Amino acid sequence: VTEWAKICVVGDIPENEVKKFTLGNIDLVVANYGEGFRAFPPSCPHMREPLDVSGMLDGGILTCGKHVWQWDLRTCEKATGMTEENILFYELKEENGDILVDISQELVYPWEEEEELDDDSFFGSN
Repeated sequence: VTEWAKICVVGDIPENEVKKFTLGNIDLVVANYGEGFRAFPPSCPHMREPLDVSGMLDGGILTCGKHVWQWDLRTCEKATGMTEENILFYELKEENGDILVDISQELVYPWEEEEELDDDSFFGSN
């Protein structure tokens, strides 16, 4: 079931900027790429770099400042061959000047799921 939550108003995020928000227990980043907005988890899927701090946005291309991985926010795809993982995107819509995000499920990268395991569970327990 979709759970739309207002995160901000359109004017809160200038063009070519990203901003971090917290809705309940979900942290996410919203980017204004000029032609619209995208919402995604706050960390790079590669090495957990905070994209609200080191992410650079220009012409719809989001670049992680740590290892220069890039994503095209217009197409929601990887922008370069060296970028190995895609960003997970939250469903987002604009309504009456508000930006709404579907927070029915927190999006997590595989490395976030791995952290939840204790060391012994990887190898099995005796």
